[in-house]
Amino acid sequence: MKKPKVIFLDAVGTLFGVKGSVGIIYSQIAQEFGVTVAPETLNKEFIKSFKSAPPPIFLDADIKDIPQREFDWWQTIALNTFEGAGVLHKFSDFPAFFTELYIHFGTPEPWYVYPDVVLALINWRRLGVELGVLSNFDSRLYLVLQGLGLKEYFDSITISTQVRAAKPDPEIFKIALNKHQCCPEDSWHIGDSITDDYEGAKAAGMRGIWINRNPSL
Repeated sequence: MKKPKVIFLDAVGTLFGVKGSVGIIYSQIAQEFGVTVAPETLNKEFIKSFKSAPPPIFLDADIKDIPQREFDWWQTIALNTFEGAGVLHKFSDFPAFFTELYIHFGTPEPWYVYPDVVLALINWRRLGVELGVLSNFDSRLYLVLQGLGLKEYFDSITISTQVRAAKPDPEIFKIALNKHQCCPEDSWHIGDSITDDYEGAKAAGMRGIWINRNPSL
């Protein structure tokens, strides 16, 4: 197999995952605000809310306004999650709760690096392969990667909210490739979503590789 010039990797679900589950963390922080709700319920409602949300791209936003738009996008998902769980009315100050939640997920605390990641990154770098992160996350990704000790391995970071295109749109892959002056056939993209990562990369002319972090799927 020909060695790629660049390997791009998705972030959440590929490089690192949530400790426990999103529902557990939502439930724990909600408890601090006097609201009790089962993590299992929040997990189910979060998945429903996240899947129904529009892509995290803000075509009409000035670059300086994007952090606020990211915040608002996630706040809507959280609102719908707790509303679906039937407990939204129990919050005396939901904006204060969500601000704490949002800040928390921008730190390394709720995340863990998958055990195979660092060795793979080191080996690829030793082989002279350039590395990039290609993610539908948001601007907090820089801080998370830094906090988890991963940022130093990557030559580029491409985030949907900043480039106004989201996977599986071929445009975001093209933008990432341009950063490396690389043609699609000389690159790989590895991710945990068959649609966004595997099929998206293939549609852009790249080698798509699906990594299954959830053996129950």
